Amino acid sequence: MTLQAATILIERLQTETNKKSEIRAYEGFHEILISLKNRELAKAEIESIEAKLESFNLDSKPVNTRKFIKKIQKEFLRYLRETYSLLSKGYYTMLCGGLGLSFGLLFGIVFLSSFERSLGIALGLSIGMVIGLLIGKSLDAKVKSEGRML
Repeated sequence: MTLQAATILIERLQTETNKKSEIRAYEGFHEILISLKNRELAKAEIESIEAKLESFNLDSKPVNTRKFIKKIQKEFLRYLRETYSLLSKGYYTMLCGGLGLSFGLLFGIVFLSSFERSLGIALGLSIGMVIGLLIGKSLDAKVKSEGRML
């Protein structure tokens, strides 16, 4: 399935549904396809991407469409990340934000426990989240400047 055919199929499926959750899922996948279509990729890369799209069998009619599209989108993004080092918007922000929360919780329990227990945990979570988001935003900016962001 070519990028153009996949884009047309997703647009058609998006217009056929009335559920907002399905429409959002289609929009996310549609944005990925459009950004790939606008990139200058080698012929071998395009053929590889189209082969991956063909393996997803987008023409099928699953019972839970939103879950099916989200699963395909997740697999496709993982494929693009591993094969071509292409990342989605906010990838590092989400990753580092979660890590910041984890380490902030640990920091709050261990080092800020001299305050009241819940205050130490809350401060640790806040500080960890802010630091994680700042690191994630800087990494996302770096990826965008390198041209690897979808």
